[in-house]
Amino acid sequence: MDIGDGAGVELVDVFCYLGDMMSVDDDADAAAEASICKGCNMFGQLVPLFTNKDVSLVMRGKLYRGCVRSCMLHGSKLWPVKKENKLTLQQAEMKLIRWMCGVKVTDRFTCTELRERLEIDDIIYSDTAT
Repeated sequence: MDIGDGAGVELVDVFCYLGDMMSVDDDADAAAEASICKGCNMFGQLVPLFTNKDVSLVMRGKLYRGCVRSCMLHGSKLWPVKKENKLTLQQAEMKLIRWMCGVKVTDRFTCTELRERLEIDDIIYSDTAT
């Protein structure tokens, strides 16, 4: 596309605007994926605290809610969210929760039990969720 002065404009399907992913399809897939990456990056920076045995599970939960979850949900109220996006966020969060609790999937703890240990709500039903 030419804007008159000889400079071309590239047409794209997905682009990042102010840290949020925008899509031509008008769905939240790219935004949810980007927010999960941001949350995982934040989690990675705080792994020494999340895995430190001297830090209580409740304190880890507070740290998680304040730093990681808030990063993952930033701007989510503006997304046209589908059930698949919510499920993707929930699955990503459960991986991080299991890591914080030192639990493997094969250990057979329910998601509810692990959230109760950390004193955090489900990301889907939390007051900050979409």
